[in-house]
Amino acid sequence: MSRRAAAAGSQSSLREANKALVVSTVQRYGGLTQVELAAATGLSAATVSTIVRDLLAAGVVDTAVTTRSGRRAQMVTLARRVGLAVGLQIGNRHLRVVLGDFAHEVVAEQSLPLPHEHRSDTSLDRAALLVVDLLERIGSELDEVVGIGVGVPAPVDTSTGMVSVPGVLRGWEGEHLAQVLDKRLGRPVHVDNDANLGALAESTLGAARGYQDAVYVRASYGTGAGIVINGRVHRGFAGTAGEIGHVQVDPQGHICRCGSRGCLDTVVGAAALVEPLRASHGTLTLRDVVGRARSGDPGTAQVVADAGATIGAVVAGLGMAVNPQCVVVGGELAETGEVLLQPMRDAIRRRVLLNQIAPLEVVPAELGARAEVMGALVLALQSADVPVRVDDVGDLEPADPTQARDRSDRDDQEDRRAAVG
Repeated sequence: MSRRAAAAGSQSSLREANKALVVSTVQRYGGLTQVELAAATGLSAATVSTIVRDLLAAGVVDTAVTTRSGRRAQMVTLARRVGLAVGLQIGNRHLRVVLGDFAHEVVAEQSLPLPHEHRSDTSLDRAALLVVDLLERIGSELDEVVGIGVGVPAPVDTSTGMVSVPGVLRGWEGEHLAQVLDKRLGRPVHVDNDANLGALAESTLGAARGYQDAVYVRASYGTGAGIVINGRVHRGFAGTAGEIGHVQVDPQGHICRCGSRGCLDTVVGAAALVEPLRASHGTLTLRDVVGRARSGDPGTAQVVADAGATIGAVVAGLGMAVNPQCVVVGGELAETGEVLLQPMRDAIRRRVLLNQIAPLEVVPAELGARAEVMGALVLALQSADVPVRVDDVGDLEPADPTQARDRSDRDDQEDRRAAVG
């Protein structure tokens, strides 16, 4: 091979590698301006401009007007016609499904109630049927789905898609959740713990954006945490990182479903919260407790505040080990607002070493009840294979090259103005 041919081959390989880098960066963040893309990838503005122009002509990306530093700029996102993704959250008492695109825009969603201790087979059947129904509503088909993300309230070995700790989610042990859904829907499936997905969503789209290190606490029927280190979710071996619901807080307490005694879940879980209210308030559900606490009922507010202080003490230990920049709180109990957050905040700040440079923030989840299902959607989108060449796009119709060139030139001008501003 001649030196000229070798050089041409190397340049071609470099262009393809740079193109893949741009696509994967947009895929991770959902959308960036060309100036932001250059900063995130380390590529020059001219290289990014050329790549965006090529991808725009191929129909792989779209651009849209946005604002940066008070100036107009062009946002680069992966095109909706590249595909849709599914986010599924299977909770203790509900099933939530969203369909979304690579810009993290939700195009359809629905929730269904689930019975107590629902079985894996029937719940996964319902989930599959609901996915197909939502696709039919928007006139799409399963072939357009690039992946499915699933969140469950238990530690998950993401390499197998199985619940990794017996007893935590009864009846779901030994079930290859990803394989079961893959057989039903024929699309790639990725399974993770719901708190991890809440952490992924809040660090990508919500209250932890801009922080490299954060902890997401899900306070619901059980309590769990998702840990983000250096911008990525830390799951630990077999997915048990952040399982604060099974930290012992009462050595003489009740036996937990995990088999240990006095775990945090036995003190602040749904059953523990409603029990002390039985004599004064009758039989309540967790939703009842949340609703009454929000309405100012002193008894339920006291129970929630006590739970906040106990959770805060455990999170403080995690905070000392991880040293996050912020703690984001979600789950049903977080709907009570400061009733839960202030006692939790006080407990954390009493126990965590004061950092004068960057004091630890404790904030509510921006995505609210949708944090976990949006995290499932983000997981599916980030795990998908995205085409980077025209011949990879298949049946996509390439855009008019002249129009694409004109649009990209306008994008460059707008981005440069934004960068200067």
